[in-house]
Amino acid sequence: QVQLVESGGGLVQAGDSLRLSCTASERTFSDYAMAWFRQAPGGRAFVASISRSGPNIYYADSVKGRFTISRDNAKNTVYLQMNSLKPEDTAVYCCATNFRATATTAEHTYVYWGQGTQVTVSS
Repeated sequence: QVQLVESGGGLVQAGDSLRLSCTASERTFSDYAMAWFRQAPGGRAFVASISRSGPNIYYADSVKGRFTISRDNAKNTVYLQMNSLKPEDTAVYCCATNFRATATTAEHTYVYWGQGTQVTVSS
């Protein structure tokens, strides 16, 4: 069974950095765009997405300039580098794929999801 497994979450202080990883169990995931969303008590929100080969990248306004999405297709892994973390970044971060080559930002376009990794930022 195909799996997306996130890792790298944790408890940090405001201003700190974390790097999240999402590794796919099958190489075919390198053919598709990937995204990060975050789930907080208010709902799930788009964070960032990257196209199959990486040239098209999108960010939520709230993370622009602080977060960077990247991917290593040889490792079937997508990353989310998070710098200058704020308490409002606290959430469960999930990766997902839309099974398309091009990146999208709408939640309903993503059809396969990982279980998520908790990020908690203290003030």
